[in-house]
Amino acid sequence: MKPTAKLALEDGTVFAATAFGACGEVNGEVCFNTSMTGYQEILTDPSYRGQIVTMTYPEIGNYGVNTEDVESRKPHLAGFVVRRYSRRASNFRAEGELDDYLKRHGIVGIAGIDTRALVRRIRIHGAMTGVLSTEDVDDASLVAKAKASPGLVGRDLVCEVVPEKSIEWDEPLSPWVKLRGSPSQPPSPRTLSENAPHVVALDFGLKWNIARHMFDMGCRVTILPGTATADDVLALNADGVFLSNGPGDPEPVGYAQETIRRLLGKKPIFGICLGHQLLSLACGAKTYKLKFGHRGANQPVMNYATGRVEITTQNHGFAVDAKTLPDELEVTHLNLNDDTVEGVRHTKHPAFSVQYHPEASAGPHDSNYLFGQFREMLG
Repeated sequence: MKPTAKLALEDGTVFAATAFGACGEVNGEVCFNTSMTGYQEILTDPSYRGQIVTMTYPEIGNYGVNTEDVESRKPHLAGFVVRRYSRRASNFRAEGELDDYLKRHGIVGIAGIDTRALVRRIRIHGAMTGVLSTEDVDDASLVAKAKASPGLVGRDLVCEVVPEKSIEWDEPLSPWVKLRGSPSQPPSPRTLSENAPHVVALDFGLKWNIARHMFDMGCRVTILPGTATADDVLALNADGVFLSNGPGDPEPVGYAQETIRRLLGKKPIFGICLGHQLLSLACGAKTYKLKFGHRGANQPVMNYATGRVEITTQNHGFAVDAKTLPDELEVTHLNLNDDTVEGVRHTKHPAFSVQYHPEASAGPHDSNYLFGQFREMLG
């Protein structure tokens, strides 16, 4: 007999279905991702810390898992929700099955619920906290736990995912990513000399594919924990600074904002996702929580400089408030679904950022040019 799992929301809604992955009980904000592929990249994206992720695509697990399609050392999300779990992996790159992967990393999953009903509820009523359990099957108990669960607002989740020490990055893009398109032909690690442009990446929950892209463009990449100070960064005498993605609310991450303020005008800066929000906050703007966030590989974004619409991959629950942008920040990109700010540029210093993920894998490659723009800023 297959074990039962239940997902309870703070509004009292309870879904009962089949457990897969690890057994246990977890809480977090329940969100959804509209991507059709890339579940392993989603699982290992540190930006999902503190969240129970629902996949809207109905069949998940059909192509298995492998050691290449990861964005960090392990999964970071709290729980995983799918309509149908494919118990047989069928792909020549598969090295294992999703169920075993989740068990190995202690991720609780639930399969067989009506994900369309769940997503519709979130879209109508907004993001909600929830509890996913294979241990407690009492509806009233689970709902009470969901109501008591902490949300994302006001929590510093970056401190839970930052690396313990700095590293020198030396891994190129996967050849399978290159087949779908990459910004340049990669040099081998042996061709990167000491004279190659040097980028310091502040890791607030960095997706590894960002570092792979920069390495492929011929940059030496040093990854520092996101808690590093401006003095730590400047001591490395790098040519530029990258601000990574990461989880949760950007406002409590005050130490990063102070570091960015001290770096502005001293080094070229490029930020993605949380890095975009932190750069904006450091310049005096404010952020706010979206009703249910943008998570998926199909978000249309207008590039004001070119007039082109880019299809982008996104994963964020907060946004920069356009009404609070200071004079020295100008909007460069706009989300065409809800007019939220998707990119800014500093008018006095070499610094820019985007809310979406140009390094996306699996996902569209419309925005790879942004890495080239940063490379040109490095000289």
